[in-house]
Amino acid sequence: MNIENNKIIKFMNEHLLGPMGKMANFRFVRAIMAAGLASIPFTIVGSMMLVLNVIPMAFPQLQGIWNASFVHFTPLYMTINYASMGALALYFNIVLGYEYTKIIATEEKLNMTPMNGALLSMFAFFMTLPELVVKNGTVEVISKAVKDGAGTVSGFSVTSSGLNRLGTAGIFVGIIMAVLAVKLYQLAVKHNWVIKMPPQVPTGVANAFTALIPAFLVGFVVVIIEGLLVFVGTDIFNVIALPFSFVTNLTNTWLGILVIVFLVHFLWVMGIHGANIIGAFYTPIALANFAANYKGAHYVFAGEFMNMFVIIGGSGATLGIVIWMAFRARSAQLKVLSRTAIVPAFFNINEPIVFGCPIVYNPILMFPFILAPMVTATTSYWAIKLGLVGKVIAQMPWPSPLGIGAFIGTGGDWKAAVLAVINVFLAFLVWYPLMKMYDNKLLAQEKANQTSEQK
Repeated sequence: MNIENNKIIKFMNEHLLGPMGKMANFRFVRAIMAAGLASIPFTIVGSMMLVLNVIPMAFPQLQGIWNASFVHFTPLYMTINYASMGALALYFNIVLGYEYTKIIATEEKLNMTPMNGALLSMFAFFMTLPELVVKNGTVEVISKAVKDGAGTVSGFSVTSSGLNRLGTAGIFVGIIMAVLAVKLYQLAVKHNWVIKMPPQVPTGVANAFTALIPAFLVGFVVVIIEGLLVFVGTDIFNVIALPFSFVTNLTNTWLGILVIVFLVHFLWVMGIHGANIIGAFYTPIALANFAANYKGAHYVFAGEFMNMFVIIGGSGATLGIVIWMAFRARSAQLKVLSRTAIVPAFFNINEPIVFGCPIVYNPILMFPFILAPMVTATTSYWAIKLGLVGKVIAQMPWPSPLGIGAFIGTGGDWKAAVLAVINVFLAFLVWYPLMKMYDNKLLAQEKANQTSEQK
């Protein structure tokens, strides 16, 4: 079918793709995605230490062995968790500052050093960590012990204030401080508010002095902002918590999750990488939620919830239909395509299907591509919400095979693996009627082409 003749596709092209395409190219969005990707190794390694702690809950028969071995070393191996999940906001902040500076410097041809951007971002973020209060006209630091869920000291200084803010609780502040610091750095460089060194000075020394005035600027601006807020009885963390807590709560409703799933897949069928755009906004929330789950919260939308339960096989939840295509498709195009794509599909990789069928701009397949993951999101949401399946407490690599990521990510809940398999079947039921229709259409075209060639 000709795209231009399809009124729905034409309308979306003219009125929706422009704004979404621009959003995909926002420097901020690209930098956030880079920060999220860079944090993945730390979240996975750190959360695996949490899995060690919950294994006896999943397999009670191992409790005795656990008490005689691993329990004695818990404070030691949990330092991996404290240094990863416990400092996740710091990783986000530094990488975002680095990537954002690199993008601006490259695209605007400015003499900005990514490392300076990263350090300025960290500088701004660290200034927000102490919890300050005004008493009798004097600014004081609130002293709090840093403890984990079991009530034992996690590390660092017991009297340190604000160190818990380095973890997932500080992700949004870390992001905002990085953007503020880099924009101030950009402003200083654009207006030549920098110290220029002679050409004979080594590059490293020259770069250090280039960041001197921007550092003063960042420090001054953050102190002014923080000071004003402290004197009215709050601080940056508390102010930012208000709008972001609303967004976080929205993402943890059934309708909120359906909106996320719809937007991701709607953008995909329009040729835009929906996961990159929407993921830039929900990834920090999902990371914070799964860390909170381990401490007793019950968030559904946490960690790799999407890849564990919703989009098994890749965007569109295509694993089931790819298996069907490999063995039952009649058209040569789908047979060859599916046999190439079936192995990657088990690892949540389905670009061959998205662009090979194609699903992009396909008025027949776009509907199951959007609807199937909305169905699996619904079953997954209510299964976890009602306690039928364990909540996500560990971060798994997104390409984890069917059921394995769900099993480990929920701390060894076998029902989570069963739910993943059920979702594959449900998604297949959504896909089957229209994919079979599309297969017959391709087969008819192939036969018509063969007939015309014979003539």
